[in-house]
Amino acid sequence: MTSKKTPDPQKVAFLRSLPEEIKASITGEEVEQFIFGDYIPETLYEKIKHLLVEDSNLNP
Repeated sequence: MTSKKTPDPQKVAFLRSLPEEIKASITGEEVEQFIFGDYIPETLYEKIKHLLVEDSNLNP
């Protein structure tokens, strides 16, 4: 019996919400590492970093 990982639903929803031009530039490997892993691959981070808000900005 093989154990099959389940993708993180919040990460999947995040990727689906990205603008089309960014989604078109993301590789399958980046998607897999992101939705099944515990981190954002550096190459994916570079593509989406302008869309992210750091926690320090939320709590002055």
